[in-house]
Amino acid sequence: MKKVLSSKAILVFFKAQFSAFAGGIVDYAIMIFCTEVLSIHYTISIAISGVIGAVVNFSINRFWTFKKGNLPVGGQLVKFCLVVLGSIALKSSFTYLLTENLHLDYKISRILIDIAVSLGFNYTLQKYWVFGNTKKEENLTSSVDQ
Repeated sequence: MKKVLSSKAILVFFKAQFSAFAGGIVDYAIMIFCTEVLSIHYTISIAISGVIGAVVNFSINRFWTFKKGNLPVGGQLVKFCLVVLGSIALKSSFTYLLTENLHLDYKISRILIDIAVSLGFNYTLQKYWVFGNTKKEENLTSSVDQ
C-alpha cells in the first residue's frame, strides 16, 4: 500500500510554511510601516510590502525548501513573479473587502487573508509550478540514474 504523504513531503511542507512565515513577517512589518508611518493606503502598502516579502520567500524556497538553487533562476523567477502578482492581488482585494464590509481592522483582515492565500494559492503554485520538476530536471535525473 502506497503512503499518502512521505516524511520528505511533510518536511518540504513545513519548510515552505517557515519560508512563508519569514517572508510574511517582513511583508506584514513593512505594510504596517508604510500605512502607519508613511500614511500610504493599506491596499498600496500591501503591494509594496508584498514585493519585499516575496524576495525573502523566493530566496528561502529556492535554496532551502525546494533546493533548486543549482538550476537557472530565469524560469523560476518569471513563474514566481506571476504567483506574487496573483498573491498580492488576492491579498489586497480580499483584505479591502473584509475591512470595508465587515468593518475589521485592516491588520486583522490581512492576517486572515494571508493564511488562506498562503496555503491555498502560494504553496500549491510554488510547489508544483515554480519549483516543481521540469522536463530538463527529469532528463538530467534519468540520465544520471542510467
